[in-house]
Amino acid sequence: MAHPRAGTPALPEDLIDVDAVERAYYQNKPDPSDPLQQVVFGTSGHRGSSLDNAFNEDHILATTQAIVEYRAGAGITGPLFIGFDTHLLSIPAWRSALEVLVANGVSVCTAAGDAFTPTPAVSHAILAFNRDHPGVLSDGIVVTPSHNPPRDGGFKYNPPSGGPADTGITSVVADRANQLLAEGLSGVRRVSFEAARASDLVADHSFIDGYFADLAGVVDIDAIRSAGVRIGADPMGGASVGYWAELGERFDLPNFTVVNATVDPTFGFMTLDTDGKIRMDCSSPNAMASLISARDNYDIATGNDADSDRHGIVTPDAGLMNPNHYLAVAIEYLFTHRPGWNPAAAVGKTLVSSSLIDRVVAGIGRTLLEVPVGFKWFVDGLLDGSIAFGGEESAGASFLTFDGRPWSTDKDGIILALLAAEIQAVTGQSPSQHYRRLADTYGESVYARVDAPASREQKATLAKLSADQITATELAGEPITAILTEAPGNGAAIGGLKVTTENAWFAARPSGTEDVYKIYGESFKGADHLAQVQEQAQEVVDAALGG
Repeated sequence: MAHPRAGTPALPEDLIDVDAVERAYYQNKPDPSDPLQQVVFGTSGHRGSSLDNAFNEDHILATTQAIVEYRAGAGITGPLFIGFDTHLLSIPAWRSALEVLVANGVSVCTAAGDAFTPTPAVSHAILAFNRDHPGVLSDGIVVTPSHNPPRDGGFKYNPPSGGPADTGITSVVADRANQLLAEGLSGVRRVSFEAARASDLVADHSFIDGYFADLAGVVDIDAIRSAGVRIGADPMGGASVGYWAELGERFDLPNFTVVNATVDPTFGFMTLDTDGKIRMDCSSPNAMASLISARDNYDIATGNDADSDRHGIVTPDAGLMNPNHYLAVAIEYLFTHRPGWNPAAAVGKTLVSSSLIDRVVAGIGRTLLEVPVGFKWFVDGLLDGSIAFGGEESAGASFLTFDGRPWSTDKDGIILALLAAEIQAVTGQSPSQHYRRLADTYGESVYARVDAPASREQKATLAKLSADQITATELAGEPITAILTEAPGNGAAIGGLKVTTENAWFAARPSGTEDVYKIYGESFKGADHLAQVQEQAQEVVDAALGG
C-alpha cells in the first residue's frame, strides 16, 4: 500500500540531518561480529547507512585495502579510476579510499575539480584505457548507493572488465575487509587526505571529455539534432548533473533543457517515493512525479538516479513508461537500426524482466539470454560482443556502439535516455507509441512486485531451493511449464525460484536487507489473473519453506 504522501514534495521533517549522518561516518565504529555491520557486497556493491553502523569510515578503509590486495594479486598494475555521486556519504568515502590507495602506491585517476562522476563514465574510462594500453590493466571504484535514500552510502568495485565485479571477486574482497575490521584495521595502510590528493600518484582525469568524445558512436546525436526533439533531462540531483548541463551545448541540440540542476545532499527537492521515503528512483511514478507533471513541455523527458546508471522515460502520451515496456521497445528498435551489429549477438535480460521481451526477441529472430538478477551477468557478453544489449527490470541497461564494440559494461542511464530521443527522431513516434504497437502484436501484460514475510532462516532456504521441492502442478488455472532454480541463459543459480505457465510467471527471491522475500509476477491475462498468480506464488513458496 502506498504511503499517503507518496508523490508529494518532501517536507523538512523528511530530510536527513546532514551533520549527524556525516559525523556518524567518522565516529561510529562497526561491530565486526555483527553480520548487519560487516562488509557485504550485494548485486551492486556494499551499501548501508552510517547511522546503522553499516557504512562507516572503517568499512571503506578496510574494503579499499582489500581491493588493493586483490588487484595486486590479479596483476592489475594500471591506474584505478574512481568516481563518486552526490549522496552525502560519497565524498567522505571517496576521501577515505584515496588515503588508502595512495598509501599502497596505487595510481589513481579521479575527476578534474573533484567533480561528480556517473557510474557509466567510470566504466567507459576503464574500457577505453584498457583498449588503448594493451598489456596494462586498469580497474575502478564507484562510490554510490545508486537510487537509495540520502542517508545511505555505497561502494562498488569494477575490475578490468569495466562492469560490476562478480561474486568470485567480491567474496574475496568482503572476506578480507571483514578480517581487517576484526583486526582493528591493523593491516590497513593510510596517509592523510591532503597528502593523498597532492600525491603524484593521483591524476586529474576528464571523465566527461572521454565520454562525450565517443558518445556519437553509440547514439545517433545527428538525428536528434536534425529532428529538433524537445528533450527535458532531469538529473534528479545526481552525478549526471554536470553531463546534462554540458551535453546540449556540446552537441548543439536546439531544444534541450536541464529540468533541475539542483544538487542538495538532503535531496529535499524530490517528491516522496511509494513508501514515503526520499529515493532517487527514476522508475517510480511517485519519485518522478514532478517530471511527469511537466511532460507536455517535451517530446521526451528523462530522469536518472543518483549515479546515472538507471533511466526513466516520460512521454506526453503515456507519462512515465514502465521500465519493462521501454526495454522491449529499445531492443526492437536497436536490433533493427544497428546494421553493424553481429547478426548472432544475443539479447540479455534478467529473469525477472517482462516476458514481453521474450516475445519481441523471438519476433525479430534473435537469441535471448536469460540470466539471474544483477548486471554483472552481462559484462563478459558485452565485452566480447556476444551480447549486444543487456537490460534488467529495474531500468538499467547498456548496449554496443554502432560498430559492435563495448561502450560500457555497467548500466548507462544517459545513453538509454538519449536513445529515447533517437527513437523519436528517427521514427517520428515516441517510445510509448511503439510500446502500444508491441502490445497489440504480442499481448499486453500486467507486471508487479510484492513482498512476503520471511525469517533469516527461511530466506536462506529460499536461496538454495531445488526444483523438486516444488510440488504444485498448476498456477492460477494454468499448467506449470517450467520450475527454475537456475537461469536458462547461463545455468547460474537464481538464488530463489521462477515458475512459468503459458501466460504468466512468478519469481521469488530473498531480500538482502529485510525479513521478506520478493515476489515478481507477470500475467498476459490481466490484473485479476496476476493477483491470483501472486497469491498462489506465496502459497507455493511458503509450502517449500515449511511455512
